[in-house]
Amino acid sequence: MFGRPEGGTFGDGVSRVAYSDADIQGRSYVMRLFREIRLAARIDQAGNIIGRREGADAAARPIVCGSHIDSVPNGGNFDGALGVMAAIEALQAIAEAGVTTRHPIEVVAWSREEGVAFGHGLFGSRAAVGEPVADELGQLWNGMTMAEAIKRIGGDPVHITQARRAPGSIHCYLELHVEQGGILDKAHIPIGIVEGIVASDRSQVVIRGVANHAGTTPMADRHDALVAAAHLTLAVQSVVTAAPGRQVGTVGKLDVTPNAPGVIPGVVRMTIQLNDLSGDKVHRLSDEVKARASEIASATRTDVEFISIGYHAAAATDPAIQEVIVDVSAAVGLKTTRLPSGAGHDAQMMARLGPMAMIFVPSIGGISHSPQELTTWDDCSRGATVLLETILKLDEMGLQGLD
Repeated sequence: MFGRPEGGTFGDGVSRVAYSDADIQGRSYVMRLFREIRLAARIDQAGNIIGRREGADAAARPIVCGSHIDSVPNGGNFDGALGVMAAIEALQAIAEAGVTTRHPIEVVAWSREEGVAFGHGLFGSRAAVGEPVADELGQLWNGMTMAEAIKRIGGDPVHITQARRAPGSIHCYLELHVEQGGILDKAHIPIGIVEGIVASDRSQVVIRGVANHAGTTPMADRHDALVAAAHLTLAVQSVVTAAPGRQVGTVGKLDVTPNAPGVIPGVVRMTIQLNDLSGDKVHRLSDEVKARASEIASATRTDVEFISIGYHAAAATDPAIQEVIVDVSAAVGLKTTRLPSGAGHDAQMMARLGPMAMIFVPSIGGISHSPQELTTWDDCSRGATVLLETILKLDEMGLQGLD
């Protein structure tokens, strides 16, 4: 739909990168859906789209649910968008049933969840929890500053700190998402209850060597930045796989300069991302990778610089809400299992404001961030049903830490 390749089909996925024309078109569609189901719709200073349905108790804090609609380049149809569409469907079902909830309910489409634009994701939710995102407004990407990009989607960078919500200002936060891994699909289990979201450490690494003639420079005299980058890529693989556990490490992007066949690479810029549920382990792995980078720099006679792009702490989901999801799933005949989230989500930011939980549905083959990403419509429906029933259950009951 929005961001699909010209002449493409559903199976070709989408490229709906934040601040792109496709993102703006998708955001307009979400606003229209909000208004169609009579939500009070607005865009906050960070560009988050918020739809609100009032509850019977004017003093009650809102139940917030949602996800994001931006994608990676050549991404899938379900990542993020399922959580927003299912939340809209849940509120429509509540309205059609004539139900008046005690709490207000808000649906949020968070801005720039993916870290494609400007290299750092979770932007809208980071602004909502009060991270100093104003410090990033001068950064450049695709010829525009971040401030210009935020204006493009209806935000207000001058007053961006006003997007902040106070800790304790929400009743709870719920996010439905495709798993983006293969655990549920392999086990044939329709509902995953997330125990926690991993810590994520992302760095840009700049390797500086000496660009020189590829045909006339002896091998012993070279300062090849790409050779150093290759060794560092393998070092990330070695460090991460050497320790037991579910930790992962990824070199996801390399830019080579001058990137010409007859020239020894003089500069390489690359990204390294480390993830694990234990923040301590992530920091330890990062230190080990940097130590190996120092050895590589010495051996290749290059300079290696690490620049932190962003660190997101791990976030535990609320145990009481986990139990509610177990109960409502059982009530509609759905089997569940508990599992960690290996990917970052806006939910880990929202955990700073109040109790948070996530519901996963299967990703066929564990594929995501790809046009081949696929979740059956039946599983989407099951996830939306569990989301709806969880909202209603949390609205009617008092849980320690929620009321």
